[in-house]
This record gives sequence, C-alpha cells and structure tokens, in this order.
Amino acid sequence: MKLIIFQSIGGLGMFLFGMKIMSEGLQKVAGKRIRQILSLVSNNRFIGCTVGLLVTSIIQSSSAATVMLVSFVDAGLMTLVQAIGVILGANIGTTVTAQLIAFNIQSYALPAIGAGVFLKFFVGRRKWVYVGDVLVGFGLVFYGLSTMKAGFAPLKESEVFISFFTKFNTSTIVGVLLCVAIGTVLTMILQSSSATVGITMVLASQGLLTFEAGVAVILGDNIGTTITAELACIGANINAHRTARAHTLFNLIGVMNVILFFPLFIKLVLWITTSFLGVGPPDHIMAGEKPNIARYIANAHTMFNVVNALFFLLILPYLVKVAIWLTPHKREEKELDELYHIQYLDSKFIDIPSIALAQARAEVIRMSKIVQIMYDDVINSLKGRRLKELAKWRKREDAIDSLQREITQFLVRVMQRQIMAEESKEVASLMRMINNLERIGDAIENIAELEEDLFENDLHFSEGGLRDYEKISNEVRRFLTLMLNAIQREDTSIMPQAQEIEDNVNRMREEMRESHHMRLQTGICTVDPGLILIDMLTAFEKMGDYCYNIAQALAGVK
Repeated sequence: MKLIIFQSIGGLGMFLFGMKIMSEGLQKVAGKRIRQILSLVSNNRFIGCTVGLLVTSIIQSSSAATVMLVSFVDAGLMTLVQAIGVILGANIGTTVTAQLIAFNIQSYALPAIGAGVFLKFFVGRRKWVYVGDVLVGFGLVFYGLSTMKAGFAPLKESEVFISFFTKFNTSTIVGVLLCVAIGTVLTMILQSSSATVGITMVLASQGLLTFEAGVAVILGDNIGTTITAELACIGANINAHRTARAHTLFNLIGVMNVILFFPLFIKLVLWITTSFLGVGPPDHIMAGEKPNIARYIANAHTMFNVVNALFFLLILPYLVKVAIWLTPHKREEKELDELYHIQYLDSKFIDIPSIALAQARAEVIRMSKIVQIMYDDVINSLKGRRLKELAKWRKREDAIDSLQREITQFLVRVMQRQIMAEESKEVASLMRMINNLERIGDAIENIAELEEDLFENDLHFSEGGLRDYEKISNEVRRFLTLMLNAIQREDTSIMPQAQEIEDNVNRMREEMRESHHMRLQTGICTVDPGLILIDMLTAFEKMGDYCYNIAQALAGVK
C-alpha cells in the first residue's frame, strides 16, 4: 500500500511540475507574439474564438490566457464581448493537452528529459534554454503519467477499491452527478484541469473507471477549472469579474446540457471515434490494460468544449447580458483610496515575461488614466473656482508617485530575469513612459498650487489670460488623450501627430507670453495674476515635452 501511495502521489507531482515547466517554457518561447496574436481580436466573435484556441494551444495553459485577458479587459484593450469569445476558444485549446496525453508515448519521456537538460545546461543560448524547459516539462508529464499508472495498477486487484469505484455508476442521473461533482472538486483542489484529465485516463486504462464514468468526471473538470478565472479577477475591475462570471456560466450551463442528454452524447463520441477515427472499442483489453479508452475520453473532452463553444458563440450577446446582470455595478466606492493599490501586477508571473509585461502595460495605462483625471480636475477647477475638485490633486499625485515606484520595481525584477532583447527593449520603453507620466503629474501639481494661490489671494485672470489658459490647456489635453490611446493600442506611428502638437504647444507658449506682456503694458492685466499665468504656461510647455518623450518611447525613437 505504501508503494501505491508513493507512486501515485509522486507521479502526480511529476505531472503537475512538468505541466508548469512546459507551459512556462512555451510562453517564454512564444514571448510577445502571444500578445500580438491577442491584439488581432476584432468584434467578430468567431475570430476571437479562433484566436483563443490558437493562443491556448501554443502556451498549453488556459490559466495564463485568462490572466492576460483580464489584464486586456481592465486596460481597455479588449471589450467584454471580445474577451468572452477568446475564452470560448481557450476552452477548446486547452483540450489539446488531453489529446497529447491520449497518445501512448510514455517511452519517449526519459529521452525528452535528457534532451531538455542538455539544451538547458550545456547549450547556453537563451532561446534553446526555453526549448529545454519545454522538453523537460513534456518528459516529466509523461513520466509522471507512467508512474501514476504503475501506482494505480495493483488497485484493480483490490476488492475494497473495486467496490468503491463501482459506485461511479452512470446508469442513473444521481451517478452522473456524483462523477461530475468529484471531477469538479478534484480540479479545484489540484488547480489543473490537465491533472484531472490525466488521473481520469490512468484510472480508466486500469479498468477502475468505465468510459461513461470517465466522461462524467471530465465534465466536472470543466466546471472546476472556472475557479482559475474567478481567482484571477480578485481585486480587478468589474469587467474582469463579468468575464469570469461568463466563463463560469458557459461551462456550468454546458455541463448541464450534456447531463440532460448524457446517453446520446456518449453514443455520439463512440460513433465518431470508432467510425471516423478508426479507434478500437474502449473496453478492448491488452496486457491487462485498456489502451484505447484514453483516446475516447480525450475526444469526449474536446467534443464537449467544441459543441459548447459553438452553442454559446451563437447566443453570445445573451450570455454577456446575463454576466452583466449577475455582476451589477456597486455603489460608488472610495476612488481615491483605491488609487494606491496595484491592480494588475502579480509577482507570480515575474518568470513569464510575456505575461509580466502585459500586466505592467495595463498598470501603465491605469497610471496614464489617473494622470488624465488629475489634469481634468485641476484644469476645470479654475472655472467656477471649484476648490472641492482642486483638493483631490494631492492624493492623486501621491498615487502616481506610488505607481511609478511599484511599476519600476516590478520591471526591474523582470529585467533581472533571462529575457529576450525585444522584451528588454519593451521594459526600457515602459520605464521611460512611467517616468514621464510622473513628471506630468508634477507639472499638474505646479498648476494646482498656482491655482490655490489665485483662490487664496482672490486674484483673477483677465479675459485674454483666461482665453490663453483655456486654449493651451485644451491643446495639452489633446496631447494627453493621444498618448493614452497610443499606449492602449501600442501605436508606434504617432510621431508626426505628436510633433505637430508639440510644436503647437511651444508656439502657443511664446505667443501667449508676448500677449501677456502687451496686456501688462496696456494695464489690462495686473502683475500678480500675470506672474502666475506665466508660470502656468511654463508648466503646460513642460507637459508637452513629457508627452513627446512618451511618443518617442512608443515609437522606439530613443
């Protein structure tokens, strides 16, 4: 019994560790291409589904895809509808793992581990190190499976375990629900749908589970895997929660639909696998095992997700409405208190640059939005002399400083890992963006303090001074909007437009200084408010420079 426990737990451990190494290796090899593929998503739900299938098939991790999608939705780079379409595809893509496991290639496990170790420790080139990770992970997955199989083998001779597994009887609806519940709980505990699939296939191949019971457990696996999306959206915004709700909904409803027609679904899987794929019967026994049953279970897993995705793609707008209804907007929360909290950065993904950089970019976008809100509050406060709106600038400036510090520390940790030259360049670009966003915050702070001087001393601009203030502030606001949109779209072609606005701001500052001097000479404007206006014009001109620096960082000019 001790040997059975050790082999089963050890095999499971190797399987889970192998999946983690393989997934991380694939993500590092794919690098920025993953986000580039995700950026191709349009409002066409079928294209989104195809992209989700492709990305998850590449990185072999629906969890990683979910984390990136949450970041994209929160950052405004992807709508809720687009994200749900991609997740439908990701559900299909994750079944590729089950199809791989169903191949009887355990004999290649040790050679794969050997080749992976050689590439990882003796080749030296970074890309081959990542390929080595993929091979080591691949080998550990299949070696872990064979170890689990050896551990479970004696159980088919034990009357106690035979009597236990006979309870997994799918002839009744209660039996089906029991199997589904076990699959759900097992996946929630292991936090890996692939591990549940592997265990189910091993048990079925040893004759401890029937094909029907194995399929029911896999259905539960699809419910259990939704916990990953639910956990990923903790602390995120409302759209991230709605994305997770939609993920849970279509898996839960899909499983319920299959349970209602369970016998027909089983017959469909048997017919397709036998007639079209030419696989022998699932109960065929060879050397005391059932070699074909894993393929039938893998096909059931794939067919469920394909049928479920097609069904919900047709009714996607209604799914979105239900997800929104289940996750209504809460009453206005204390916005200023939340500004200090990092929403997207997660140190768990430091070793996966593609995800870490996506999270950092999402945080940079949030930082730029806070800068824009701070700008609007301060600039609009002058009209009507609204002290309440103006008073918010201090906490917003503190939040911007805090974000700069947190994002910089995160990016430095990413940079200290083994990353590609392209990723290193993106780190430098992001760091330049956050530094200039923080400088824009400082310039807005200068204007806010100057406005406070105006209010406290009951000073007023002349009509010409107010016109100049509004004109240059509107142009700088246009520059800030251009930068925010460009960061969100990762637009590298903005330099001509940025150069035009930068020239406009510089020209306005010089013309307005001249106009101010003329107003002073004619007595239209008094000295004290005039000096404040000159200082404000300087602050606006500096903001234009900082926006231009961000444009250069985006375009890769410097």
